[in-house]
Amino acid sequence: EIAAAAEHILRPPHPRPLQGKRVLITAGPTHEAIDPVRYIANRSSGKQGFAIAAAARDAGAEVVLVSGPVDLADPAGVSVISVESARDMLHRVEAALPVDVAIFAAAVADWRVANEGEQKLKKTAAGVPALQLVENPDILATIAKLQDNRPPLVIGFAAETEHLIENAKAKIARKGCDWIVANDVSPATGVMGGDRNTVHLLTRGGEDISVDSWPVMTKEQVATELVARIAKAVETKS
Repeated sequence: EIAAAAEHILRPPHPRPLQGKRVLITAGPTHEAIDPVRYIANRSSGKQGFAIAAAARDAGAEVVLVSGPVDLADPAGVSVISVESARDMLHRVEAALPVDVAIFAAAVADWRVANEGEQKLKKTAAGVPALQLVENPDILATIAKLQDNRPPLVIGFAAETEHLIENAKAKIARKGCDWIVANDVSPATGVMGGDRNTVHLLTRGGEDISVDSWPVMTKEQVATELVARIAKAVETKS
């Protein structure tokens, strides 16, 4: 963390197109407790969200990063809020509003157990316990559909293993967001936990959805390109 802070301070000056803008980013997985020991989670490393936070900071933005449990150093110059569950994340996101741009890169668990055990579940002769699941709040849709305090630019992520563009188009319409960053997270791609990503940027203009497919990049390069696109969009709206 000290080395990262020093690098941030010593980095040579460059254009800061997001100066004066406030950017909210979510990253990482969420952990949904089953009991005090076990939880439901996914393989998200948080690397892409953290890279976006650093790129937005370098572009001059005030950055709030709401992150699930990850094994990453906090980016220097970024306000990092650590959470565990989807409900925690939604609460922290709502508390961070208003913002100019909201980027939802976290891989939020879709479900949680209805009744979290206060004690560790034990094996019994009765066999495997039945876990009743309930839906978690949809953070992206909740913020995108706000009547008051909605960020001017709301960006979601779509991590898919099949029918990538088709599913991403359906998601941008269903969630009510402005952009979707879609990526293939099939095991063969190595995206989950890896350092490279291949994304497709879907942007909505009225009823039309445009798709821009990017080449394979490092997650830092994806972040830099995404922030550059955001800066142009923010400037156009100003």
